[in-house]
Amino acid sequence: MMHKKMRHVYCGIDTHKKTHTAVLINCWNEKLDEVTFHNKLSDFGKLLEMVEKHTTEEISCVYGLEDVGGSGRALAEFLISKRCIVKHVQSGLSYSERRNQAIMHKDDSFDGLCVARVLLNKLDDLPDAACNDIYWTLKQLVNRRDSLVGSNITLKNNLHAQLQHHYANYQKFFYMFDCPTALEFWHKYPSPVQLRGVGVDGLADLLREHSNNLLSTKRAELILSIVEQDGFKELDYQSNRDFIVRSIVDQLKFNNKEIKKIEAEAKSILDLLGYKLETLPGMNLASASAMIAEIGDIRRFSSSAKLAKYAAAAPVSYSSGQKEKHLRNRQGNRNLNTLFYGLAVRQLIKGRNGDRPVSWVFQEYYKKKLSEGKTKKQAIACIMRRLVNIVYGMMRDKTEYRKPEVSNWDAG
Repeated sequence: MMHKKMRHVYCGIDTHKKTHTAVLINCWNEKLDEVTFHNKLSDFGKLLEMVEKHTTEEISCVYGLEDVGGSGRALAEFLISKRCIVKHVQSGLSYSERRNQAIMHKDDSFDGLCVARVLLNKLDDLPDAACNDIYWTLKQLVNRRDSLVGSNITLKNNLHAQLQHHYANYQKFFYMFDCPTALEFWHKYPSPVQLRGVGVDGLADLLREHSNNLLSTKRAELILSIVEQDGFKELDYQSNRDFIVRSIVDQLKFNNKEIKKIEAEAKSILDLLGYKLETLPGMNLASASAMIAEIGDIRRFSSSAKLAKYAAAAPVSYSSGQKEKHLRNRQGNRNLNTLFYGLAVRQLIKGRNGDRPVSWVFQEYYKKKLSEGKTKKQAIACIMRRLVNIVYGMMRDKTEYRKPEVSNWDAG
């Protein structure tokens, strides 16, 4: 009787923007063939031509790609349209395979061979490649939002560098120096020079208009008082300095508007998918969109355990003789792992008074794990694993978050 792995040949593909390199091996880890072809639809047929030389009615081919959402997306879609079996091989797995060699080196051919070996050894554990357009589009929105958020960080640093020359104690003006009211203030008054002749009433009108009446006369008096105490004078090239501040503020305001538009687009996709992850404590629309984009179709995972393994949220067992220990899994989808870690940490965050955690359920669970002798990192890892179960159930059943009872949780 033929073993199931003998019924396939294994094609590992190293993907790039311009070309892909595919390496074919059999179930005995013997290299059969190799081909390099351009990353365009008209050239993908070369891959199938190579594979056809080594397949029969009884032996089919399984394909493995590291990248199915970027450079390798078009190829993955092509293979899936041909009803081929296509697996997503996480880059961490192929990297480990490469490092396990006696002499480590790197080129396209060897990378493709490492992907093929991972495909052979872990065929049953690898998730199917998912090229569903709705998840891919959501991922692009998440990437675009991340890019704008990263740009805002740089802009805020630049704004801080300018303001500290103009307003020595500007942090006392607003709770957040980049809030909408603050940005309007910096734009109109980029330096104290612009405040000359401005009275309390005039400044209060500006603050009141852009803060929905939360800030007005008292805040205006405070700002003018601090500026007067600190003292100011017109610096050299003051008009140019003011232009820089206004330019930074304009860019921040534009980015903030774009971020809101992107979040609205992401919300429309989440509504179509029917997922309600944002009802989970500590999860907002942005983190829910990012997590769903990384997971993709939840039906790819037959159980929460497989999702946990994919997200590197399940510990790896190391044992020797009578000794056994569980260590952190450093493979899997690192982006998804980071999202689950951030979500776990947010469960433990308390309010300003330090008396109301985001989730008292996880707070009690965290304390329980510490009392059992686990370190803080290990306790957070336990929370991550529980969150995987919750997220998996919410996505599978498309339900809102339901708070569990601590007494019903087993030790994990």
